[in-house]
Amino acid sequence: VQLQASGGGLVQAGGSLRITCAASEGTFSGYTMAWFRQPPGKEREFVAVIRESGGRTYYGDSVKGRFTISRDNAKTTMYLQMDNLKPEDTAVYYCAAGRPILSAIRSDEMYYYWGQGTQVTVSS
Repeated sequence: VQLQASGGGLVQAGGSLRITCAASEGTFSGYTMAWFRQPPGKEREFVAVIRESGGRTYYGDSVKGRFTISRDNAKTTMYLQMDNLKPEDTAVYYCAAGRPILSAIRSDEMYYYWGQGTQVTVSS
């Protein structure tokens, strides 16, 4: 599976942005999809994940209530709607695909396909 993240950009604090992850093939629906991010000078961190059917979603504590993950299996595309953005959300955002067990669903080691990343910058 090849993943292509897009939609990043510069936005003011309090604003919104939607980033997209397009997958190359129809087996997309068989994968759990996730977003991770890497702030400048920091380790990569978990943002959100959505199960194959879209029925279950999980979020990192820092984005819960502000970000919404979704997917359209017919379009082999995943989305991350980011609202009320904060300067600390500035990072390169990566999409990933895998088949993680529930107990490790937030671990980047469980995902074996990765997109190239899209930069999100939030100005104060």
